[in-house]
Amino acid sequence: MRFRRMKSLAMAWFAAASLSVMFVSAAPAGATGNDATSLGTAVVPTETIYPGDVISSGQLEEVEVTNPNLTGDYAKRLSDVTGLVSKRTLLPGRTISISALRQPFAVTRGSNIRLVMNMGSMTITAAGTPLDDGAVGDSVRARNLDSGIIVSGTVLENGTIRVVAK
Repeated sequence: MRFRRMKSLAMAWFAAASLSVMFVSAAPAGATGNDATSLGTAVVPTETIYPGDVISSGQLEEVEVTNPNLTGDYAKRLSDVTGLVSKRTLLPGRTISISALRQPFAVTRGSNIRLVMNMGSMTITAAGTPLDDGAVGDSVRARNLDSGIIVSGTVLENGTIRVVAK
């Protein structure tokens, strides 16, 4: 779906005011009209965004939805999209599907990370390397560099992996 940007804010206000006057005068008493403002907004890219790119707010704009048949899980606010990574190519002027986005990886396969295991009041740490890419909260496998044992754990915000006891 393609959207066009309004030429100026004054034109947008004038269009919204005239639409609301038109719907209020056309609606019978007690009826609720379905005007253009109830459709909300959508986020569209202003430039082509390729898979693997981190999306910044400078690449996006919010536009009013004018098509009442637009359905799906498209992004409605800039905050829904900013900082996420694209899984596929996003074209300018097209809505952004939420399923086309993912969280950025906190750990990448082959990098050096810290493995942490807590058992009661005891904490064991070791050097390791993840065998999978993972975002915060993902379960990944990692190899302990000292022993060579492969363990599973959850990725934490600081880039460490909390190992699960067997």
